[in-house]
Amino acid sequence: MSESTIIVRQLGVRDYQSVWRAMSDFTDHRDTDTPDELWLVEHPPVFTQGQAGKPEHLLAVEGIPLVQTDRGGQVTYHGPGQLVAYPLLNLRRYKLGVRDLVTLLESTLVTLLADYGIDAYAKPDAPGVYIDGAKIASLGLRVRRGCSFHGLALNVNMDLTPFAQINPCGYAGLAMVDMARLLPKAPAIADVGDGLVAHLVQKVGAKTGIIPAAEYSRGEIHP
Repeated sequence: MSESTIIVRQLGVRDYQSVWRAMSDFTDHRDTDTPDELWLVEHPPVFTQGQAGKPEHLLAVEGIPLVQTDRGGQVTYHGPGQLVAYPLLNLRRYKLGVRDLVTLLESTLVTLLADYGIDAYAKPDAPGVYIDGAKIASLGLRVRRGCSFHGLALNVNMDLTPFAQINPCGYAGLAMVDMARLLPKAPAIADVGDGLVAHLVQKVGAKTGIIPAAEYSRGEIHP
């Protein structure tokens, strides 16, 4: 396992497209010595359609922008109260394949949810994390030049009604759930993010360096 440091950037609330451009640019310009990063963010309401996305899974998309993106998977929804995490990892550094990364992220989420007493599980034929048949977290990744970008979205405490405008992740009638509906009190999204970071870096054997949202200007993600 690597003893490298993963830089954790707490981005706060950022629009989807600017973060997508930034992580794509980061991936294009990194080299073998570039430290890995993990970006935590909330997005304003947006539907995103993966490369394999089929138009029949867009049921009644209106009032919320739709972005055609370059990640894997079908259509999903991002909105306030959802923790989005983008692991920008050199997979060779951790001796991971794409399937290994999916399994790692799913395991991280299952372990994190167990901390809150939530019994979650992954499915071998449908990436993501589920609770009693309902989906609580979605995955959509891309790997370029051996490095990952895009990532996962965990429903913490959000308005789930926009999911009714789509077939989430390409599955008609798939129920969605969030942590707030499963717990006596909704957890703070920052606390959930801290837990996700702790479990992820432990699983890859790295250390962390935290860069909080307060250190960013309103524009560029990178200093």
